[in-house]
Amino acid sequence: MKRLELKLGPTLLGGGRCRFCVWSPFVDSIEVHVLSPQERLEPLRRDRQGYHCGVLDGIEAGALYLFRLDGSLERPDPASRFQPQGVHGPSQVADPAFGWTDGNWRGLPLERYIIYELHVGVFTAPGTFDAAVERLEDLAALGITAVELMPVAQFPGNRNWGYDGVYPFAAQNSYGGPQGLKRFVNACHDRGLAVVLDVVYNHLGPEGNYLRDFGPYFSDVYRTPWGASINFDGPYSDAVRRYFIENALYWAAECHIDALRLDAVHAILDFSAQPFLQELAWTARLFAEALGRRIHLIAESALNDTRLIRSPDVGGFGLDAQWNDDLHHALHAVLTDERRGYYCDFGRFDHLLKALRDGFVYDGQYSEYRKRRHGTSSRSIPAHRLVVFAQNHDQVGNRMQGDRLSRIIPFEALKMAAGIILLSPHLPLLFMGEEYGEPAPFPYFVSHSGADLIEAVRRGRREEFASFGWDGDPPDPQAEETFQSARLNPELRLSPGPHRHLWKFHQRLISLRRETSVLPPSDAAHQEVLRVGGRRIGSIRRWSDMEDVVILFHAGAASLQTPVPLPKGRWAKVLDSAEDQWGGPGSAVPGAFASEGEVMLELPPYAFLVLSRQMSER
Repeated sequence: MKRLELKLGPTLLGGGRCRFCVWSPFVDSIEVHVLSPQERLEPLRRDRQGYHCGVLDGIEAGALYLFRLDGSLERPDPASRFQPQGVHGPSQVADPAFGWTDGNWRGLPLERYIIYELHVGVFTAPGTFDAAVERLEDLAALGITAVELMPVAQFPGNRNWGYDGVYPFAAQNSYGGPQGLKRFVNACHDRGLAVVLDVVYNHLGPEGNYLRDFGPYFSDVYRTPWGASINFDGPYSDAVRRYFIENALYWAAECHIDALRLDAVHAILDFSAQPFLQELAWTARLFAEALGRRIHLIAESALNDTRLIRSPDVGGFGLDAQWNDDLHHALHAVLTDERRGYYCDFGRFDHLLKALRDGFVYDGQYSEYRKRRHGTSSRSIPAHRLVVFAQNHDQVGNRMQGDRLSRIIPFEALKMAAGIILLSPHLPLLFMGEEYGEPAPFPYFVSHSGADLIEAVRRGRREEFASFGWDGDPPDPQAEETFQSARLNPELRLSPGPHRHLWKFHQRLISLRRETSVLPPSDAAHQEVLRVGGRRIGSIRRWSDMEDVVILFHAGAASLQTPVPLPKGRWAKVLDSAEDQWGGPGSAVPGAFASEGEVMLELPPYAFLVLSRQMSER
């Protein structure tokens, strides 16, 4: 398949020969300035499309090089595989060879994903891929099936969320570079864990961003909140699309990544007849077939637009799944009573029930926050194609102090939130440390080198919080202590008390999801979501010919007695967050009881229960 052939960047051919290729349509000549092992200049040959390519002798893995444009300006390779000296230093030819042991790995079906999002830099004390490998057994024991890495494309310095990356093909040097990433992915696959990589195709960071020197990679028509928009639909956009599609294929083919999380696709501004996202999905599907592996594409979008995940046959883009912020916002507003910023659109308990039943809360009605109608209905979308969460990097890190739910809501409410997410019909995502109630914040952090840029970032963070009306100033994004404050302390999960109780509770919820046939449901027709008695109590019933399960959750802060509708038969209590084994206040709900269609139950604050009835016992 010629369309799928990887071309850009350096390609080792063996025998000390290396092919270089770079796109630069407005530059007449490009030379490779080889810096090591022996300095020399070698010209590339330009074709009519503006690709400058050539095969050089005497080049092995480890060679450092720059591109010299029109005899003067020197820049790193836009498709560099490794930047050992950072964003301003030379590129290095990376050895694609690796001792993979995952030859039988074909990936996991999307519906089996239980995602764990982590930031490599703060996940462990060393902040490297290799150090993260040491934590994989813990994640596997928890029941996680997919590990999602926040962006690892080379960014300035050694502290960054990753969304300021400027070399999309180069794994961050301070994390361990491409070889470290491959060791991490291989270790995940050895443990049956899929790997999701967060990639940013809507913008590049401000420092070390030299793409403009090579060609029209950016649009003069659109802008994003983070800077210039990528040129996906203007003149010369075919080559720009190729650059980013090759990037996606590189991660899948050479690094064995299983899924890509596409950051903020609402900021990918493209009005062409075949949008970039549709072309990416089509190409990735062909590539997955050629590799004999599953490759999933998961979009983050603020649009509530189901076209992203609908088939191209019905006008969709053909992506596999997308994030659903609405369930997060609905759950957060119910648990915290916050109404500032985008939470002004949420807060009614029925919003939470609708998110659990239908997916999107806003499916065409007026949004007070946006001052317009918002969204389309996701009711017909299979539930496993929406990713849901109680916390993630944005929803924690974009708070003034980066405070987690463990700092905001009671312990019992943390368990209730975990139950709602992990037993929802959707794809659940946990944010690193959430499983044991990590108290460390996750503030925004960077390590830029220019004083003006640093001040602009500080000012931007202050302005970003204006709509929330929070008092004070956010932590200094540039400060080393801001970064250090975010480091996890996973040993907390081993200490007796709430942290261990919470970890065990998450583990039990995941085992229930995996072992109970109707959790999650495969058929939306066999699910009903109800409000109980006009109170802040939700009832989710799922059933099959063999089993009937009811999930009850009470989002109130006071105990109460209430009649609960339950189909006739004998019911057993499978899980009760109020029990002592989960650090709860104690439960008055019996272990087994009969129902004639309704039962009276006493529920403590933030109770979460799972009840089961064998259909033979009706």
